[in-house]
Amino acid sequence: MNFGKPGRRLLLAGLVTGLARTDASAQAATAQAFVENLYRPYLAKGFRGQPYDDTARFFVPALAHAIDRDNREAKLRNEVPTLNGDPFVDAQDWEISRLSIDVTASGDAATARVSFQNFGETKRVLLELAKTPAGWRIAEIKAPSGSLKALYKLK
Repeated sequence: MNFGKPGRRLLLAGLVTGLARTDASAQAATAQAFVENLYRPYLAKGFRGQPYDDTARFFVPALAHAIDRDNREAKLRNEVPTLNGDPFVDAQDWEISRLSIDVTASGDAATARVSFQNFGETKRVLLELAKTPAGWRIAEIKAPSGSLKALYKLK
């Protein structure tokens, strides 16, 4: 095959596009990197939040299935789903600053203590993480408004 200049540009554009689509948080090597990749974008003005409805990117399978099931059922009923806000910042609106992340890992489990200011108010969120075949994922979020597992009645 001849990859002349137009062909090389097309191939290069395809490679760059493919690389841009990879989710750094999904394949982070460490729990610390996973959490940092998750939260750092919130510091940017205008960031619209992580696509947490893409549950497999962020959550362990049991939690992902519970969220997906609830979203499907709510859509069928033409209602708002149980999770009505961004679970990572425990809010529907945000202006995040002063982000601090402290991760403690032990084998295939980790705990992340995340603190930040949202519109000047200090918030603290605790993430329980598990290493899965797909990489680090969230098994639980405990925030001022409550627990994600409790919201979905999971053990």
